Amino acid sequence: MKENISVLVVDDSAFMRKSLSIMLESDPGITVVGTARNGEEGFQQAVKLKPDIITLDIEMPVMDGLTALKKIMSECPTSVIMVSSITTEGAQATIKALELGAVDFIPKELSFISVNITSIKDDLIQKVKEIVRHKLFQERLQRIKISSVVPVQKSINLSQEIPQIGYKAIALGISTGGPFTLQKVLPVLSAKLNVPMFIVQHMPPKFTKSLAERLNGLSFLEVKEAEDGDEVKPNVVYLAPGGFHMKLKSNGSNNIIINITKEPSDSLHRPSVDVMMNSVIDVYGKYTLGVIMTGMGKDGFEAIKKLKALGGHAIAQEEESCVVYGMPKAIVDGGLADAVLSAEKIPEVINKVVANGR
Repeated sequence: MKENISVLVVDDSAFMRKSLSIMLESDPGITVVGTARNGEEGFQQAVKLKPDIITLDIEMPVMDGLTALKKIMSECPTSVIMVSSITTEGAQATIKALELGAVDFIPKELSFISVNITSIKDDLIQKVKEIVRHKLFQERLQRIKISSVVPVQKSINLSQEIPQIGYKAIALGISTGGPFTLQKVLPVLSAKLNVPMFIVQHMPPKFTKSLAERLNGLSFLEVKEAEDGDEVKPNVVYLAPGGFHMKLKSNGSNNIIINITKEPSDSLHRPSVDVMMNSVIDVYGKYTLGVIMTGMGKDGFEAIKKLKALGGHAIAQEEESCVVYGMPKAIVDGGLADAVLSAEKIPEVINKVVANGR
C-alpha cells in the first residue's frame, strides 16, 4: 500500500463535502486533495489532481454524477465510489453508475444520519484502502506482463477440476465490485442449468431490486429479488433482498420455500452469505456448488468450510479479476477452493459442470 491515498470529494452539499472529508482524513493514510461542487468541477479536478480515488455524488447541478462519471472514465480513468440516496430512483442511478465503471457506492443517508456513524466511517475507509490497494496490484501485474518476455504464471493454479456430481443448487456470495461483476457472469449462464441459484450481494434495500431487474434483462435465466414464500424453481436466480437474510425451508410436500427474515439479527452483514449458504447446504447438502467472488472480509468462509466437510465443491474468483480480493482470498488461503478462476471463466465452468453434467 502506498504511503498516502489521495481522494477527491465531489458533492453539491457543503455539509456532505465536509463530513466526507472529516471521515476520510480521520485515517492518517488518507488525504483529501480536493473538493468540487458539481460534476463539471469534479471532472476538471480529476484531470488536474489525478487522485487515487473519487467519491462522487449522483444528483448535482451543472453536471450530474453519471455524466461526470462517463467523462472521467473516458478521459482520466479513476476508481470512483458513488454517494447515492436510498430511494428507488437513487438505486437505479447507482446500478447504472456501477455499469459505467464505478467500483462501489455508499448510501448517503446511512453515511450521516446514523447511530452507527463509527462503523460507517470505518467501512468507507476500509473500502477506499482496499480498492486502491487492489488497483495498485492490478497495475503492477499489468506492468510485469508488458515488460516480461515470458508469460506471467498465475499465482494460484487450478487445484483440481470441478467434478460433475449432479449439482442441485448454486449458492454465490459477492460484495464490493459485485454488481459490475455479476453482469459478466449471469448473462453467460446457460438457460438449461435446471437448478436454482441463490445470490447474496451486500447491498441496502431498494438497491437489490434494481440490480435484480437489470440482471433479469440481461440474462437467459429469470433473475428476481427473492420474496418470502417464493417456491424455489429451477432456472431461477434468487437475489437476497437488502436488509434481510435469505433462507430455505421445506413446506412438507417436497417443495422448497424461501424464507426472508431479519434473524439472526447479530450477523455482520444482512443479507449474509454464510446465513444463505448454510441454509442452502442444509437442503441440498454436498450437491450445492459454492461460489465466492469479489468483496471485502470473509463472509461465506464458514459455510464453504461446512460444504467442503460434506464432500462438496467450491469456486473462488482469482485475485486479478476481483475489485477487492477479500472474500475469495479467505477461501483460497483456507485451502477450500477447488478452482480459482477469473470472473469470465466462472460461468463457463458452471455451465460445464452443472448444465452439461447431467
